[in-house]
Amino acid sequence: MSIIAPNLYFPSPNYITTKIPNISALNSTCLLFTSPQFHNYTLKIQSSFKMAQNPAVVQQKIYIPNKNNNKLVGVLHDTRSKGIVVICHGYRCTKEFFTLVNLAVALESEGISVFRFDFSGNGESEGSFQFGNYQEEVEDLRSVVEHFTHSGRAVTAVLGHSKGGNNVLLYASKYHDILAVVNVSGRYQMDRGIKERLGEDFLERLKKDGFIDMKNEAGEVEYRVTKESMMERLNTNMHEACLLISDKCRVLTVHGSADEVIPVEDAIEISKLIRNHKLHIVEGANHSYTSHQSELAAVVVPFIKENFQ
Repeated sequence: MSIIAPNLYFPSPNYITTKIPNISALNSTCLLFTSPQFHNYTLKIQSSFKMAQNPAVVQQKIYIPNKNNNKLVGVLHDTRSKGIVVICHGYRCTKEFFTLVNLAVALESEGISVFRFDFSGNGESEGSFQFGNYQEEVEDLRSVVEHFTHSGRAVTAVLGHSKGGNNVLLYASKYHDILAVVNVSGRYQMDRGIKERLGEDFLERLKKDGFIDMKNEAGEVEYRVTKESMMERLNTNMHEACLLISDKCRVLTVHGSADEVIPVEDAIEISKLIRNHKLHIVEGANHSYTSHQSELAAVVVPFIKENFQ
């Protein structure tokens, strides 16, 4: 079945083509599709959704060890440019998230090489999934940047969606070797969004038991939130991080006005703190830019091309 939505093409192995009338987003970076044609069946999509690609571009899977010697797995869209843009996914998502794949294809069509990868404990990368884990994921990104630098390539920009947007901002606040950063729908208020996911009494439960097990609909534990990992998130100070980003680093923040996961006000607060900053709000866009893929690319690609040139 091929599922067609505005500006998107979703390939799959069956032979039926249909329109999906109702598209909504989960409280995560991955989409949920519902349709009367499927008798209200919900289909969670996390595979690689790609627009038409340039056949001259070589895609190859690359394995990069992080500082813990876990292999980080990524896909390099190699246009043979010396410069590379590194793309980072969000919370409990992967490098195959369709918005990131579409951005990678939009960049490669402009002759820009792109590397999208899974953070440790996510997707194909080694390691165990950890809630929070911002500092470790920043170090994963550091391992990726150093890998390409040592290979004679230059990482000219880093881009992250949702939690990945936080990670690229945190990276820029700690390391000052990237001249362009794109934060797509990152979070400013780190204490928000937790009650919706864990319940109103999450702090009391963590204080009592030391952890909260997150279960799926079948009652199986998918991952564990520990008190330590929760405190790591709550102590991640985006205000301070934004102030530490060098004025030599150009930062673009893009956010949807209809973001149902992270309010657009977070982007506005971030824009007040970073000295060399551009803010673009995509009117009507949700957290995943479900119906605004072209608009997102039209903002991101010129910004990165300007730095690339």
